[in-house]
Amino acid sequence: MCGIIGIVGHSEVNQALYDGLTVLQHRGQDAAGIMTCDSDGKFFLRKDNGLVKDVFHTRHMMRLKGKMGIGHIRYPTAGCSTSAESQPFYVNSPFGISLAHNGNLTNTKVLKEELFRTDQRHLNTDSDSEVLLNVLAHELHSTSKLKPQPEDVFNAVTQVHRRCRGAYAAVAMISGVGVLAFRDPYGIRPVVIGKRETSKGTEYMVASESVAVDILDFELVRDVEPGECIFIDTDGNFHAQQCAENPVKSPCIFEYVYFARPDSMMDGISVHKSRMRMGTKLANKIKREFPDHDIDVVIPIPDTSRSAALQLSYDLEVVYREGFIKNRYIGRTFIMPGQTMRKKSVRQKLNAIDLEFRGKNVLLVDDSIVRGTTSQQIVQMARDAGANKVYLASAAPPVRYPNVYGIDMPSAHEFVAHDRDVKQIAEELGVDWLVYQDLPDLVAAINKKSDVESFDTSCFDGQYITGDIDENYLYYIDTLRNDASKQAEDKSNAVIELHNNA
Repeated sequence: MCGIIGIVGHSEVNQALYDGLTVLQHRGQDAAGIMTCDSDGKFFLRKDNGLVKDVFHTRHMMRLKGKMGIGHIRYPTAGCSTSAESQPFYVNSPFGISLAHNGNLTNTKVLKEELFRTDQRHLNTDSDSEVLLNVLAHELHSTSKLKPQPEDVFNAVTQVHRRCRGAYAAVAMISGVGVLAFRDPYGIRPVVIGKRETSKGTEYMVASESVAVDILDFELVRDVEPGECIFIDTDGNFHAQQCAENPVKSPCIFEYVYFARPDSMMDGISVHKSRMRMGTKLANKIKREFPDHDIDVVIPIPDTSRSAALQLSYDLEVVYREGFIKNRYIGRTFIMPGQTMRKKSVRQKLNAIDLEFRGKNVLLVDDSIVRGTTSQQIVQMARDAGANKVYLASAAPPVRYPNVYGIDMPSAHEFVAHDRDVKQIAEELGVDWLVYQDLPDLVAAINKKSDVESFDTSCFDGQYITGDIDENYLYYIDTLRNDASKQAEDKSNAVIELHNNA
């Protein structure tokens, strides 16, 4: 999962891009990058591994000149985590184009072959984002104009949709021309449009989540529709066109469960409200399955589960308490590469307040359970703090299938729910009982008031919305994503870094 942003303004945009990336930091802590373009069409780039606050210093910000720019924060999926793969990417032909991408292409191998043999374009990394950029660049190359017009941009994106498969929400910048943003025909990954009026004229922005629009004092206009391309030229003129033949709005449901900030709106859905409804649905299930429960206190596992846990406690008429204090200087454990680092970070990240646990029957509420390693440690922390009984509720159903659309869920055998029923999972996690959200309830909780036609729920039911995922592809993804591969790659990257620094 990654975060993207793009702005076309009437004044310098470097600070706004920085601030926007900062509030999107939850979408990835691996790398960050900004590219701007000045009035002469010259690009300025700064990108590196690390958090936004660590990548950009004053000297870097002063070099990022221009009134339009794009930015990216990365969390690695099937690719590696070297600084060479941080974004935005850039190609000089045609026109000079840079691009930042959130998602994962599922036909990367085919596209790489086409780019080499037919399009005669060179790729310098293993990133599918560079592939997407080169496909876009090749399609834009067909225009004979010195400066592409909106119709040229839309025609190019139409061809991108015909060639590319998978999930992609992308923002791109053409030197001296403008900024465009487009979304795959299923709308799997989010991107929204913001607008504001200034004394110099209208300014536009796009971002992965509306929270970035809010923080920069833009007005949320709407989402980029599935298959749609929007284009803002350097004069601030806004253009939009549907570029896909059969778009279907099917966003990834895990955005609402875990990734997005609760104060965001995506596809007309309030993330906070949807999580509250998840809490209500979960409370109703607990009432059905455990009508004589002896829960003394409901405690969320911070931060994502708070909205659901608070509403669940209200519906169960059980007291809600904050029982864990979070160290906010530790990244999100779910998106850390390698199991060793993930295990080590949990104890550094959370500490229990003993008084909230001692002698009580505690219901812990989490947004989801993936590998289970974090849950095991948190359950043990609750017992060490003196809990009498520890129960666990997940606001999402059991995760049983890999996500292939840009979320780094591991191979199936690494899921705690793999080949286990709920009772066996409870034993593995060390809880007295465990309850999962039912998938129909999760969908109903999120899609109460929206025009979403369906959700991609593949990590729960194995039904991949793009229809092009088979066992061979899942095996290929498994070889890239399992923890053994990541740990080997971490060692390889460490050797490379030592060599580079020698």
